[in-house]
Amino acid sequence: MEKRRDRHEIFAEILTIAIGGVIKTHIMYRAKLSYYQINEYLSLLVDKGFLENINVLRMGQRTKIYKTTQKGLEFTESLKVVDRLWAKENESISESP
Repeated sequence: MEKRRDRHEIFAEILTIAIGGVIKTHIMYRAKLSYYQINEYLSLLVDKGFLENINVLRMGQRTKIYKTTQKGLEFTESLKVVDRLWAKENESISESP
């Protein structure tokens, strides 16, 4: 059974996808988000400084890409630490008599 993702997991997934800089459509498909969701998440992440918009010339056309900032990388690393701590805590609970 698959569990639903919470907002932090979705944020981390978007930020991981955008590390090298990608277009919105690629983030949307790889993160399995709707058009409405991707617009909401990208706006929030840009406003908070976790992602940046960059206009680039791609195949002769100006294209907007999204790239994870240093603050975004720190956020994803922090979430990994929390996940590891949470997993350890759950292990110790399940091992208790």
